[in-house]
Amino acid sequence: MVTLNFSACTMPVGIVRILEVVFTCITFSLVASVGHYTDAFWTWCMFTWCFCFSLTVLILFFEFTSLNTKLPISWDDFTCAFAMLATLMVLAASIIYPVNFTCPSCSKQIGASVCSCLAFVLYAIEVGLTRARPGEISGFLSTVPGLLKVLEAFVACIIFICLNSYQYSRYPGLQWCVAVYCICFIFAILIILFTICRLLSLFPAPFDKVLTFVNVLAVLMYITAVVIWPFYSFKNNPRPNNCNIRCDWNNLVVISFMSCVNLIAYIVDSVYSMRLVFFVSRT
Repeated sequence: MVTLNFSACTMPVGIVRILEVVFTCITFSLVASVGHYTDAFWTWCMFTWCFCFSLTVLILFFEFTSLNTKLPISWDDFTCAFAMLATLMVLAASIIYPVNFTCPSCSKQIGASVCSCLAFVLYAIEVGLTRARPGEISGFLSTVPGLLKVLEAFVACIIFICLNSYQYSRYPGLQWCVAVYCICFIFAILIILFTICRLLSLFPAPFDKVLTFVNVLAVLMYITAVVIWPFYSFKNNPRPNNCNIRCDWNNLVVISFMSCVNLIAYIVDSVYSMRLVFFVSRT
């Protein structure tokens, strides 16, 4: 039987989600009213706003009807992971769209950019509201290490978007870097999926030890990628004189920067996981 839960819409997190729905809807409506583009950046931004709008509406519906309690997943892990993912996606869209598609006289595009920025702030607030506090009993993905896993997977997706096969096929070192990005991404996604689907018991070893091993391995692999990718990417490859904002050479810079971001994320993640194994578990 369906039980209506009105508090799902009146609690702070519920109000924030309603505002997220409003602002993402306004954003993609304004962008769609301007016209359709075949550009990959435009497609990414529209997908981001529509995806976040649809899933937020779905979350509100499931919590309002209490159907979330009947799902065979860890609902708190799912909603917190989605809030973190939506924050990162909308942040990227809020930067990409204004840079590529707005102008001083483009009122609708400017309005869409402002609404997108407000949606980003709201999703960030939701992350703060749903994140586990010290001492609270909660799911893994609502903790700092769990949120870092979502960040690591998202940054890897940005790297994949910027990759072109003709760029990394020249040197085996660049192919190794691509392998690093793929392997670490797969590990992060598996941990997220296993957590949401409550399958952590299937790990052949204690989860905290598996997490520590994966994080340390990822740190070591990313250290090599942070060094090797720029070395081979920019070797005898200076920036072209006619390189504009969408120049393929700029993608090499983005990948180098994002590799450093993910290395820092994995280092912080490793510190948290080692603290969990060697200090918290002993007390």
